[in-house]
Amino acid sequence: MRHGKKFNHLGRKKGHRDALLKNLASSLIIHKRINTTVAKAKALRVYVEPLITKAKTNTTHNRRVVFSYLQDKHAVSELFNTVSEKVGNRPGGYTRVIRTGFRKGDGAEMAMIELVDFNEVMLEAKSRKPSRRTRRGRRRSGGAQQAATTAVASSQEE
Repeated sequence: MRHGKKFNHLGRKKGHRDALLKNLASSLIIHKRINTTVAKAKALRVYVEPLITKAKTNTTHNRRVVFSYLQDKHAVSELFNTVSEKVGNRPGGYTRVIRTGFRKGDGAEMAMIELVDFNEVMLEAKSRKPSRRTRRGRRRSGGAQQAATTAVASSQEE
């Protein structure tokens, strides 16, 4: 029975699961994007988003709290310096999980989890203006109008 099961245990005991999430979170913060299974990515999102929220206010207490979760001083400094600057005005939703298919060996569903504000391709596409699109019927009628105006202009010249 699954009474009281609030989160995915990932088939591991508590110590192993905590170490796994700690290492995944450190890797995500340092590299900004990692590939893992969908279940681990979803569990990691729940684990790392409160840490990013804490990093928005750079106090000694928040640094110590985040260090107690990550146990990696390089990841903590990266989180409080680089990541917190980019997500300072975002109210939440700091990560994105993108499914990438199935692993060849065991068929596990794979996903890429990334920090939202560090994907330059998506940020560039969002900032670019959408190209103006017209329907074909309009384009043809515009060409017909242009031909008619040139014909009228040439008849007036004669």
